[in-house]
Amino acid sequence: MTDQIKVDELKLEVPTLTIGDVAAAEAPAPVEEAPAEPVKEIAIEDRIELTPEEQKVVDEFIQKIDLTNTNHILQYGSDAQQKMADFSDTALESVRTKDLGKVGDSLVDLVSELKGFSALEEKKGFFGLFKKVADPLTQLKTKYAKAESNVEKVVEVLEGHQVTLTRDIAVLDELFKANATNFKQLSMYIVAGKKKLKEAYEVTLPELKAKAEASGAAEDAQVANDYAQMLNRFEKKLYDLDLTRTVSLQMAPQIRLVQNNDTLMIEKIQTTLINTIPLWKSQMVLALGIANSEAAVDAQRAVSETTNELLRENAEALKQSTIKVAQESERGIIDLETLQETNQKLIDTIDEVLRIQTDGREKRRAAEVELHKMEQEIKDKLLEVRN
Repeated sequence: MTDQIKVDELKLEVPTLTIGDVAAAEAPAPVEEAPAEPVKEIAIEDRIELTPEEQKVVDEFIQKIDLTNTNHILQYGSDAQQKMADFSDTALESVRTKDLGKVGDSLVDLVSELKGFSALEEKKGFFGLFKKVADPLTQLKTKYAKAESNVEKVVEVLEGHQVTLTRDIAVLDELFKANATNFKQLSMYIVAGKKKLKEAYEVTLPELKAKAEASGAAEDAQVANDYAQMLNRFEKKLYDLDLTRTVSLQMAPQIRLVQNNDTLMIEKIQTTLINTIPLWKSQMVLALGIANSEAAVDAQRAVSETTNELLRENAEALKQSTIKVAQESERGIIDLETLQETNQKLIDTIDEVLRIQTDGREKRRAAEVELHKMEQEIKDKLLEVRN
């Protein structure tokens, strides 16, 4: 253990005595409070275990601790605390500079690229497929080439992330080892300080109090009081070290969690590079082969469908033509219906002529009677003139 603490002897200045009237303030009456239940202290040996070699170093270091040295108390364990601060900064910087979100974005880009590629092309109608049978295959090859180029770019980025994460895991391993060493150093500082503090409370402080009580000198009482204050400050220092040790204890699993995340991402990247990409490429080779077969099948199907359609249309046309020819061949020169209609019209014409003739005959007879009457009237009128 590196010992940066220098032990200096406590030098007290001879105080200057002065004569003056000092009014003694009346001390307030003490308020009686219920005594608090003492908290049972856990022995340091039960909290921190050391190896025999470490215990030997601690025992040797205890002899160097001088609780009467203010600077000694201030600097006690400060090197270990500074290391802890440096470790925290290093761990924070490691997490800050390593953006796992970029790895996730790259994987998402890869998935989107693979999902966006489809071996199925939209059909543009029956005759469109027959006329442009090579277009879907050409489009498929173009899309595959574009997707392959984009995938290669993503793969290059993922490989870079993999190298970075692998290096980070090694750095975190070193950080974990350094933190473990610092944790042990803090533990040894605490054990040494606790033992020294126990000895001071149980031996040195009672001796100083007994000396002050025996001598009745103010100087001895001040020394005892200063020593008690030093012990209190040292006890707080040990508590701060204990808090720092707890932070170091928590940092160990935190480092491992970060390493575990890095390892999971490396495994994911490795699986993608070794399995996903080659599998996708092999499937695309099959897709291109299937597309070739489907193009040939579609072309043959189009030919067959066109032939069948032409045969159906020709058969329908032949049927209609044959029926018309048969119908025309079975018809007479003049349809019976036409003769019947013509005959009926002829009969109607004769009947109309006969009716007209009868009417004419009747009108002529009536006219003859009228003419005869008119003639007779003229004759009678002429005879009247002669008389």
